Parts: sequence; structure tokens; C-alpha cells
Amino acid sequence: LKHRVKMAVRNNRAVQQLLLLVALLVVVTTHAFSPTYRRQHVSITTSLGAGGSGPRGESGPRGESGPRGESSRSRRSSANRRAVTTPIKRAPHQWDHTKEEARPFVNTKTEIEGQLSNENAAPYELDDNAGDDAKLIEHEHIISIGLDDLFPKCRGTLSKLFSSSTEFRTAVRDSMRQDIFDTTPAYAKMSEKARRMLLLPDSSLQGSWRCSNGNWVSQDERNDMRMLKLTQVLQDYLGDEAPTGNEFMDTIGSLCGSNPTTHWIDIVGVGDRRIPHSWHQDTGRSSNDIKTVLLGFPKEDNYDGVGVFSHVIKLKKEQWAKADHPQNEPVLFGNMDVDEQYIVRPKFSEGREIIVYRDVDVVHSSPDVAYRASVMRFM
Repeated sequence: LKHRVKMAVRNNRAVQQLLLLVALLVVVTTHAFSPTYRRQHVSITTSLGAGGSGPRGESGPRGESGPRGESSRSRRSSANRRAVTTPIKRAPHQWDHTKEEARPFVNTKTEIEGQLSNENAAPYELDDNAGDDAKLIEHEHIISIGLDDLFPKCRGTLSKLFSSSTEFRTAVRDSMRQDIFDTTPAYAKMSEKARRMLLLPDSSLQGSWRCSNGNWVSQDERNDMRMLKLTQVLQDYLGDEAPTGNEFMDTIGSLCGSNPTTHWIDIVGVGDRRIPHSWHQDTGRSSNDIKTVLLGFPKEDNYDGVGVFSHVIKLKKEQWAKADHPQNEPVLFGNMDVDEQYIVRPKFSEGREIIVYRDVDVVHSSPDVAYRASVMRFM
């Protein structure tokens, strides 16, 4: 009898312990699926997951810098993340500053208003000029040219329209990019999705500018007319006097001189921040006196100012790449500490839509503050 009583008591305790365990499981499960727990869990895993490195590590409010803006979830996550006090190894720029401080966005229009073109700057003497016999530069380092100068049949119309109409500039740029993409061998087998992505207006694109006797391919009935879309745009806006798209490209490209590389690139670059200058030459060569040509696309109509073209330092003597420097590789000049008095910021305005220079006459850099839709480089 005593044995049976002991067994009953033990069984009763086991039942009580089982019931207690079930009750605890119910409480934990209910808490785990509550909105409060989910928010805290998202906040903590976001802060600690993936080591907090790179874009995925920073999942705070995206604000104006992200395509979707700031969601209510990200705002709650940020609030909870600030409450986490566990020490975390991290790069200082990721967490010790706000996103705006770590990646300072600027009002580029306001920033460039205080910048001078300084086009009469004195030439600069590099410390590493190639020998004492380097040739002195006595000609103009940078030449500005208007579209009217290249296409006299459209004089009084083309430069004015290009400078004053965002609609025209956008149509010209988009059609040029589409025609070059659709006739460049390297892009021939790309999917339609890849085509759409590469043709987005904030994406740089490259190819060859040469149309007549150029190495381009066609997927449709173009015959000898490579720049079909550009031809149509020019005719729509300029009428019967308009050049064909092929003539437009080849005429601008002819400014490069004899035996050019025919390389073309539409450069977008950084448009919402101040960046340090990065001085370089594209090739460090100018065989047969070939030149670099830039066609600017300003950000606003009737623009007269800087920030469209590359910034330039005129050199006292020609600076050629060393003989063993790889062909068509940029020549970098590292952290050149150059006084502001030597930095030229070429102006864009009506009648000055293009600039031309020899690569061995200058070193150049993307603008420290860019104010443009893009700039097209012909070489």
C-alpha cells in the first residue's frame, strides 16, 4: 500500500511538471510571435548579422539616398538598434556617424556657384616630367568649340537648341546610346533585360563612335546608316538641314585627329557629392597629334558655368607615358597636392558645348563637384 501511495505521488508530480512545461512553452511561443518581439528580433539581427559590413550591413533609414525612402519598419529598427549596447567590432564610418555625415550629400548647384573657371591659369610643372628634353607646350592647352561651328548648315539653331532644351538634349543622348548599344558587337547577345539596365540614364555606356567604315554590326535593316534613332531625332528637331546621325558622330569624332582609337564613352559619374580630385591621363600618349574630345550635357537649360566637363591642370611640358606603360591604360598621378590657382574648370555655355585637348598636354580629373547629366568622351 505504501508503495502504491509513493507511486501515485510521483506520478502526480510528473503530471504537474509536464503541465508546467506546457504552460511555459505556451508563454514563450506567444511572446515569440508577438509584434514587439518581432521588431526587437529584426533590430538585433539586422545590427549583428553579416558583420555589419558593406551596404547590407547598413540597414538604417534610407531616406533620400535610397530608391524606396524610409519605411516605418526601418524607423522602428533604427530606434531599437540604438538601444543595443553590446560592443560590436565595426568600421568607424559605418556606425559612429550618421549616414549623412559618413556620406555627405551636397546641393551641387549651390556648391558650384562659388567655383571659378580659372581658364587663364598658369601652366604647372610636374616633378616627374619625362627628362630635361621634354617639349615645352606653346599652343593652347584646351579649345572650346560650338556645335554650330561643326555643322554650319544649322548655325544659329543647333547650339541654341542644344543649350536651351532639356527635351532635345535628352532625345539626342538617349538615341545615341541606343544606336551604339544596338550596333556594338560586345552587346549583340545580351538579353533585353540587360539592355534596359545598361541604357538607364544614370548608367555609363561605351563603344566606338565611328560610323563610316566602322566595326559595327546590325540586327536590323540599317544598310549604311548606323545611327538610325539619332538621325530621326535630329530631323524632327532641325528639319531638312539636319545632319544624319552618322554625320553627327563622325564629325565630332574627327576632332580627335588622324588615326584615333575611336573609343566613345558616356560618363555619368558622381552627381550628388563632393569628391576629391583624382589626377590622371587617359593614355599618356598623343601619337599623330590625336586629341580627346568632350561633349557636355548640362543639368539645366541655358546653363553657363562649371561642373559639366572634366577639371584640368595645364602642363608646362609634354608629359608622355613611359615606353613600357600598357597601351590605353590610364597614367595615375596619385595624391597630387596642387594649389587651386592651377586648376581649370572649363565652362559650358551656348557655343561652348565641346572642349578639345591633347592627353600629353594636361592632367585631368572628374569634377570635385559635378553638375551635369553626363559628358561624352571621344578618343
